[in-house]
Amino acid sequence: PAAPADGAVDRAASAAALEALRAFLALPEEGRGPIGEAPFAGVALAREDAARARELLVEAHARSVRESRAAEMKEGRLRLGDLEMPFTTKVFGEKPPGGRSMVISMHGGGGAPKAVNDSQWENQKRLYTLEEGVYVVPRAPTDTWNLWHQDHIDPLFDRLIENLIVFEEVDPDRVYIMGYSAGGDGVYQLAPRLADRLAAAAMMAGHPNETSPLGLRNLPFTIHMGGQDAAFGRNQTAAAWETMLAELRAKDPEGYPHQVTIHADKGHWMDREDAVAVPWMMQFRRDPFPKRVVWKQDDVTHDRFYWLALDAADRAAGSEIVATRDGQSIDVASPQVRRVRVLLNDAMADLDLPVEITSAGRPVVTARARRTIGTLARTLAERGDPRSMYDAEVAVELPAAP
Repeated sequence: PAAPADGAVDRAASAAALEALRAFLALPEEGRGPIGEAPFAGVALAREDAARARELLVEAHARSVRESRAAEMKEGRLRLGDLEMPFTTKVFGEKPPGGRSMVISMHGGGGAPKAVNDSQWENQKRLYTLEEGVYVVPRAPTDTWNLWHQDHIDPLFDRLIENLIVFEEVDPDRVYIMGYSAGGDGVYQLAPRLADRLAAAAMMAGHPNETSPLGLRNLPFTIHMGGQDAAFGRNQTAAAWETMLAELRAKDPEGYPHQVTIHADKGHWMDREDAVAVPWMMQFRRDPFPKRVVWKQDDVTHDRFYWLALDAADRAAGSEIVATRDGQSIDVASPQVRRVRVLLNDAMADLDLPVEITSAGRPVVTARARRTIGTLARTLAERGDPRSMYDAEVAVELPAAP
């Protein structure tokens, strides 16, 4: 993934790789084979050829999604193994030039009979309105107490976002999640796990259980809680999170944007006073390439978070990585993780120049990261998110903490 520091891109080879990609994408999709195994996938690209390859890949991906997923969108039902997640969508306002916003709104209920959760789903459909955007209300695939933060929710939400980017022209940098009661439990858990997919999150009347707020470093997060909502200690826990977020913000003044509102005279039902969270949340846009990343793995682990990636063998619940970038310099440190892939594009650094990677200030590698079609295609396929594609990557072996 990394070329020698003095290596230069062969422009003829780069141009030939781009033409080979055009020919590849012109073939029927079912007969093409994996793009990562194509001979052109590993050829180093010039900046302009990488930009054009990106456009071609995004266009091809959108065509594929339209053709292969039209039925599930029409039905309003996603499937993952034996599980199904029905969903409804309602569009508000006119589409802005950059694309619509998208709000995923999670219903309450939880460990209750199916009819109760169905009723909560119906209620969530009419609970909030938007000035603009697509209001998406999924029905949880199960009726368990933790219905919104089991490990199948993450890939289902990934697919939902990917579909709406194509079918409703959603702006990937304006995707939000919110939820009430058990749905609020889900926001507490999912927001740190999916922070790199989201622009902001709003938690209403839920409980975080064991989750950590560390992953919210770049995600605006609002909490609304009834001051009298004492069941499971929800009110006290919300106040504790307000303190934790304020302390994190004080230590890292560019991170952890948040707003916590305790509605003093309200119980579990806040008489819709919490609806002010919607415009607060939707004022924000995602930064897909933040200068500082704090990745705290939950018990549901992920393989990518912003511009960091891990192989399956290196994912571990509870592990933490802190990474910062400044021009051509990147620092990645972790007490637990030894191998990390740093994802790069020309919005982050000049890939025609070497990139210096350190760990807690100690030199690790100086390398010139190669732009390749293989990396572009893989990072698009992983998320279906055109705004979080990467041209290059550098595999890094981190030293043990001193």
